[in-house]
Amino acid sequence: MPYTPHTDLDIQEMLQLIGLSSIEDLFEEIPESIRKPSIQVQAPKTEEEIRRVIDHLSGLNHPAGESISFLGGGAYERIRPSIIDRLISRSEFCTSYTPYQAEVSQGTLQFIFEFQSLITRLTGMEATNASMYDGASALAEAALMALRINHRGKLLVAGSIHPRWKQALKTYLTGMDAVIEEIPMKSGTLDLEWLAGAVDSQTSSVAIQSPNFFGFLEDLEKIGEIIKPSGAVWIQASDPVSLALLKTPGEWGADIAIGELQSLGLPLSYGGPYAGYFAVRYKDIRQMPGRLVGKTVDSDGKPGYVLTLQTREQHIRRDKATSNICTNQSLCALAASIYMATLGPSGLKEVAQQNFDKAHYLAEKLTRIPGFQMLSEAPFFNEFTLVLPGKASEVAARLRNQGILAGIHDAHWTGDPRYLVLCVTETKSLEDLDHAAEAFREAIR
Repeated sequence: MPYTPHTDLDIQEMLQLIGLSSIEDLFEEIPESIRKPSIQVQAPKTEEEIRRVIDHLSGLNHPAGESISFLGGGAYERIRPSIIDRLISRSEFCTSYTPYQAEVSQGTLQFIFEFQSLITRLTGMEATNASMYDGASALAEAALMALRINHRGKLLVAGSIHPRWKQALKTYLTGMDAVIEEIPMKSGTLDLEWLAGAVDSQTSSVAIQSPNFFGFLEDLEKIGEIIKPSGAVWIQASDPVSLALLKTPGEWGADIAIGELQSLGLPLSYGGPYAGYFAVRYKDIRQMPGRLVGKTVDSDGKPGYVLTLQTREQHIRRDKATSNICTNQSLCALAASIYMATLGPSGLKEVAQQNFDKAHYLAEKLTRIPGFQMLSEAPFFNEFTLVLPGKASEVAARLRNQGILAGIHDAHWTGDPRYLVLCVTETKSLEDLDHAAEAFREAIR
């Protein structure tokens, strides 16, 4: 189809119709300094000169892998099998889109179906979509799904959920007839007494994250006892690697299971692109957002894969669709699928066990340092929060000079300048942990 631009006459006729004299008039409400900023563009460079500039800029970065890093908060270092990048680099996989033409897209549809099957097994749920943009959008879409299910107006969101996830949720619900109330915390986990008093017949959903942002496991048994009698939708967010060791959202009785897929073999990559997972019960499947691939047979009885239940979707129902998401993160979902398939159930459990053991090893060493104490006595997986005697940022700065990234210490995220959230994955050796513990001890002297 050729592109036919507007002629000068076309433009003048349209401007005259809306009572304007120039295209610039359309943007007069925007300050001129923003519309016409002064941009200093350098003189043209040769290919080799550009390469040198890029090399210089990349050298200013400090990759986490070049330090002993205890950063986490939703972005985790992983030992990634080399087969992942080898396979996802094949040209036929280089798209984020779910295909409309099943007859020419069986390979893509099949791996999405396999991804859905793997996540369904991992979460203990009954159906999974083709993936979401990330964990934050999965949370927001889960809250919207709950509103469609029970038509109530109050959403209870755990204060221990990742701060950026909470911000995304607020953004999604801006302008909607719904109220978000944050469940307060007591020393790193939720105040269940407050929750019990807040859940009522007007509660649409309760969103919980466990392990939570501070690393600790919430008491999901008691939380379930509070939520279920009310008829509210239980949204359970989990680190998928932790589910190889812990009881699954499906086993706890959650209605929607969500989370971030980055920990399943996706590289850190400056914070993205990542992907989210979204799993539900069959009874609610028609309210689930996003794409869904199903397995069927053709007229010859051969297996085939197709997009199914598409009447829920934006490209069919427009304003009546369950969601505006009309694609998925196929390439990231494929990477996660290859990671899970390569490790298998026993391998994923081994990764989870190493995370658990090494995090507890470091926590035990650090809490021997005078003035260092755990924020909570609750169990944890591979992250935990320490309360330091002074500003965590000052300790982190000293450790950074020794090649150690101490963890998350920004009070804007943690809520207290003394808090330090540390993460330990399978990438750390015992020598790394011993060295880090001694460096912490030196850093507070």
